[in-house]
Amino acid sequence: MKVSLQPTLNDVNLDAHQATSQRQLAVSISALANNSQRQVPLNLCLILDQSGSMKGQPIETVKQAAQTLVDRLQPDDRLSIVVFDHRAKVIVPNQTVNNPDYIKRQIDRLYAEGGTAIDEGLKLGIEELGKGKKEAISQAFLLTDGENEHGDNDRCLKLAQLAASYNLTLNTLGFGDYWNQDILEKIADAGGGGLSYIQHPEQILEEFGRLFDRIQAVELTNAYLLLSFIPKVRLAELKPIAQVAPDAIELPIQQDTYGRYTVRLGDLMKDSERVVLANMYISQLPEGRHTIASVQICYDDPSIDQTNLLSDNIPVEINVVRDYKPVNNPQVQQYVLALAKYRQTQLAELKLQQGDRAGAATMLQTAAKTALQMGDRSAATVLQDNATRLQSGEELSESDRKKTRIVSKTILQDQEG
Repeated sequence: MKVSLQPTLNDVNLDAHQATSQRQLAVSISALANNSQRQVPLNLCLILDQSGSMKGQPIETVKQAAQTLVDRLQPDDRLSIVVFDHRAKVIVPNQTVNNPDYIKRQIDRLYAEGGTAIDEGLKLGIEELGKGKKEAISQAFLLTDGENEHGDNDRCLKLAQLAASYNLTLNTLGFGDYWNQDILEKIADAGGGGLSYIQHPEQILEEFGRLFDRIQAVELTNAYLLLSFIPKVRLAELKPIAQVAPDAIELPIQQDTYGRYTVRLGDLMKDSERVVLANMYISQLPEGRHTIASVQICYDDPSIDQTNLLSDNIPVEINVVRDYKPVNNPQVQQYVLALAKYRQTQLAELKLQQGDRAGAATMLQTAAKTALQMGDRSAATVLQDNATRLQSGEELSESDRKKTRIVSKTILQDQEG
């Protein structure tokens, strides 16, 4: 099997006397590495903002970061580059990287002027990426420092959904403090990629490198989680399924003709878990062990040009007892807290948009306490500092708001116990 798949309940015991019980099911998924060398070519598209606000150090650093990426690509990898201001154009059509000097010369000609039309850049980028998608891992980096002033945000979201349907992954990078975090997050979430916040020009190089490392770890693509439940188990009606690692994303679900719930995951990386959390209710069951659900992954393997492959079907069992005592799984509890932190921060943002500063401050404090409970002290500091600013009558800066969104989505790896 090429997929590691591990379902874990937050409590494997169930009270035989309880009419209905709530449980959280964490499903950890990753690709199993075939070997240490990458076998499948990359198909990468850079979609770069060259509007007037990028003038100076920002555009020069973007050039440097793009040229560094060219050096890291292999000759059979594919690259395309699209730039946009209030219009968009292709400066490097989709091609193999067998003439890196030519590509670097094209990058060196970048200059900053004009307004910002993200959707125009996204449209051309998706078209270029589509030209090289066969038997490749296809990813885009979309970098912008501004609002979509000459474009249409709804069109951006539709384009991201279209990209996902063609198995193309979109990563977004917001540079500086004046980009629209809502639309960039929606593009990344719909496009199956990540959202990055680059506060200073010198961080562009590091962030491009981090994202490149991430896509080099992709082994399997177009993955779907398939969930089946017995009749006495039902999903929660409101927001029943979310991704909680490597970052928090609300996930849409669908039911197929067999009654299974399907959740699109996109790319699977080797040795890097993707964790999905399902919130469900279980009706009263007789004593003994019961299989209440099963989980399976459907995926494509570009290394052998095979699609719609299936992992083993893994059962989820629960133990129904008369003398019930909770046995809480600490790892699943961490995932539950990660999702709570994300949703509490979202609620704080909503209250702030509605002008309820006191309510926003209270929710940020709650999110800070949740982060502390997880051991995520960096997030707790950011969230509590912003709550304190609101309580003292200060406005939150654009930087404060963006840091809040990023720490709400991410489980920081360097946590203290």
